[in-house]
Amino acid sequence: MQGRSRQDRELLDAGELAGHLVPAGSVFAFLAGHRRELFPDSFTADLFTSGTGRPSLPADLVGSVLVLQALYDLSDGQAADALRFDIRWKVACGRSLAQVSFDPSTLVYWRKRIAESSWPDRVFGAVAEVIAQAGVLRGKRRRVIDSTVPGDAVATQDTVTQLTAAIRKVARVVPGAGEVIAAVCTLDYGKPGKPPIDWDDPQAKEQLVSDLVNDALAVLAGLAGEDAPEREDAAAGALGLLALVAGQDVEPAEDSDGTDGRWRIARKVAPDRVISTVDTQARHTRKGKSARRDGFRAHVAAEPETGLITGCELTMAAGEGSGDAENGVQLAAADRSGGGAGAGETGSGQDEPAGARQDQPGGLQVYGDSQYGSGQARADYQAAGHDTVIKPIPLRPAVPGGFTLDDFAISQDDGTVTCPAGHVRPMSAKRYVSFGPVCAACPLRARCTTAKDGRCLDIHPHEHLLRAARAQARTPEFKQAYRTRAVIERIIAWTATSSGHRIRLRYLGVAKNNAWLHGRSAAINLRTLVNAGLTRRDGAWLIA
Repeated sequence: MQGRSRQDRELLDAGELAGHLVPAGSVFAFLAGHRRELFPDSFTADLFTSGTGRPSLPADLVGSVLVLQALYDLSDGQAADALRFDIRWKVACGRSLAQVSFDPSTLVYWRKRIAESSWPDRVFGAVAEVIAQAGVLRGKRRRVIDSTVPGDAVATQDTVTQLTAAIRKVARVVPGAGEVIAAVCTLDYGKPGKPPIDWDDPQAKEQLVSDLVNDALAVLAGLAGEDAPEREDAAAGALGLLALVAGQDVEPAEDSDGTDGRWRIARKVAPDRVISTVDTQARHTRKGKSARRDGFRAHVAAEPETGLITGCELTMAAGEGSGDAENGVQLAAADRSGGGAGAGETGSGQDEPAGARQDQPGGLQVYGDSQYGSGQARADYQAAGHDTVIKPIPLRPAVPGGFTLDDFAISQDDGTVTCPAGHVRPMSAKRYVSFGPVCAACPLRARCTTAKDGRCLDIHPHEHLLRAARAQARTPEFKQAYRTRAVIERIIAWTATSSGHRIRLRYLGVAKNNAWLHGRSAAINLRTLVNAGLTRRDGAWLIA
């Protein structure tokens, strides 16, 4: 059954005896005075349908601990210790100086219950409700968006480690796999670690790779062939993982057609490579040409004047659904802060940056770098009634100092493209244009192309939007307005670092780490509100 906080204070109540030690204006002091209004009993009421049984932890205690744990990036054990020994935590959570803490596994239980509920981001939602009631974002249309790559909770595995671990996992979870592996495999997978070979011998390493791949293929043939029974989810997942790692990093050896059992590690990286058999959703990615990272991608949208996070989403670092542009559109569509499309309030006008249109007051004004400015994303923003101040990807001329795509006139109605010399060519059904026949004698060829067959173009379906964005970016008004985007860098730093160090995720998979990101964002928002003077007066939240 649901537990409830006591209305009376205990004899050794931390707030009464040591509350003066907690800095005024801190998150600890705020929770000490307002945790029950922020996290009332209704915060967890839906998790307890029965009125019988042992009472749970009170809602205000659970909410306060989850916020403080996320804010200070603590493990479950560290959070439980803080509630037991740290006076600030005791004051914030309404505990007695003599009260012990709960077992760290209690936090695992609460996260699981909340994740399986109909309101999985309830901590973020509770703080968002405070923001809405206080009217902090009323009429503020600007949103800055960006992403960061927090490190995953596992070690990146090489090909040999992945194949070995995948076969051992099959042996653990697939019924009858142990006998099949013993019968068809050449290597012994019962011993821990990598198979013992001379790692300084290139031929020995090549032979090991071949043995591992052949063993994996033999195991799959024996357990996942046409006559194999239907497997449960865990067993099917283990076999699927083995098939994936057996193919993603290897290729036939030199002078091999792949049928003689000779394999080598591929001289490339698979676009959506699984980097660990422990967390199969962690990925390689890049935040620049020389900045390769492993982990997940955290997308964040915020209001630049207040610094409040209005939306967030964690995805895989690479692969389907991880792109910045598509997630930026989704964050704008899910904006719940009252400044989005249909809000009906535009504020005083002081929030409007130079260069932003005023013809759609109900939409947002989205600021982002070039990764958020794909043609499809710009079309989606326009369809939703949002304005964009997003830096376009610059065009690169085929000849240094020569003509770019913007120098070609495109007629959508006629389906033609006119080059700078005045030659008109039709677009194909796939929007491909070739000027080859007219380029040979063109006096402007030296400024247009060095291609033997002449200039060819692929016209983007949303080229008119991309062209308009490039024209917008050349204006002084855009350059002035685009400075607003820099605010998101500070907010990303708040999200991705703690005590001067980059945060490393503690959980496996997208779902659990997405829950962490929402909790972290909620904690940061609460701190921002407290620093701005959040208080409660006459039953209402307001900024003093």
